[in-house]
Amino acid sequence: MAVAELTPSSSSYTKTALHYSSQFSCASARLSSRRRVYLKPQKSRISCSVTSNEVQAPVAAKIEEPKKKPDCFGVFCLTYDLKAEDETRSWKKLINIAVSGAAGMISNHLLFKLASGEVFGPDQPIALKLLGSERSFQALEGVAMELEDSLFPLLREVSIGIDPYEVFQDAEWALLIGAKPRGPGMERAGLLDINGQIFAEQGKALNAVASRNVKVMVVGNPCNTNALICLKNAPDIPAKNFHALTRLDENRAKCQLALKAGVFYDQVSNMTIWGNHSTTQVPDFLNAKINGLPVKEVIKDTKWLEEEFTEKVQKRGGVLIQKWGRSSAASTAVSIVDAIRSLVTPTPEGDWFSSGTEAELLAEKKCVAHLTGEGIAVCDLPGDTMLPGEM
Repeated sequence: MAVAELTPSSSSYTKTALHYSSQFSCASARLSSRRRVYLKPQKSRISCSVTSNEVQAPVAAKIEEPKKKPDCFGVFCLTYDLKAEDETRSWKKLINIAVSGAAGMISNHLLFKLASGEVFGPDQPIALKLLGSERSFQALEGVAMELEDSLFPLLREVSIGIDPYEVFQDAEWALLIGAKPRGPGMERAGLLDINGQIFAEQGKALNAVASRNVKVMVVGNPCNTNALICLKNAPDIPAKNFHALTRLDENRAKCQLALKAGVFYDQVSNMTIWGNHSTTQVPDFLNAKINGLPVKEVIKDTKWLEEEFTEKVQKRGGVLIQKWGRSSAASTAVSIVDAIRSLVTPTPEGDWFSSGTEAELLAEKKCVAHLTGEGIAVCDLPGDTMLPGEM
């Protein structure tokens, strides 16, 4: 289920404490003459090459074979030494990001956004740990090659594999995209048997080898159910760290409201998606705002809001499949970026965003209860909020 998360814009929240371990490397050939600088007495180090100015003729300079790390790819397997004056002092510690379904279309858009610094910032180095399958492994190598050729300065490590117990090792973010996609005429419920098994196993792997504070974003559908399955199989990881992606529905709802109101979509705020990421979801137009005003004060067409708007958002994914022949990919990748940034940066004062979280199900149940006249509302929402589709 999706719930609105209200995040205060306070100084206490602004600085999110992320504790990560890192190993930096820069691309250059390792030569025999070098010196090594250890930044800290722990495992973390920055290293690159220093070439000797003296070459004794006619003997060619001896080049050592670079040491490799398990499951790393290409240039990202190399380890280099760094001169003291070249130490990178402004960058943060490296973040380990695991991505399942890494050879798929969504990941093909997402991985390059992650590597560019668009998601975690221009001073945050990352390591990408890419999970595929036996069938997709060759394509996974192709993805790693493209990342290698892109020369992203923030992308310090890339590893690929098909075993989640290896790929999820020490992961601090897990973006679980890999799942059997929904095809034309297929409902998400039909995917449950196949995908449920996938996410049960991935939950066990996260519980066994990932960081104890790993943040998990479940994208593969039915994402709400898959997130719950994954969570229940990872009892040692805080439940609040699991999220099902409802941001795509939020973005779709904002777009439709903006089109109807004749404004740009950045003027739409406070959008909430209630329920599952499916045709049973309920986009909350009663509490959304356009230019700071309640939607119903801007859009007077109540019938459109209660019928056409809700149905458009609910069925947008199915319509896209009919037009495109496959599930959305680029817009899903963008919504993942939006969701992560909302989680790691302060929310603008007075606004909120939607995310499916098991830890907030009780609060959501009470919020929905007041929409149907049952229970006591705990959310800061108006009382007159009966929405079409609420059951």
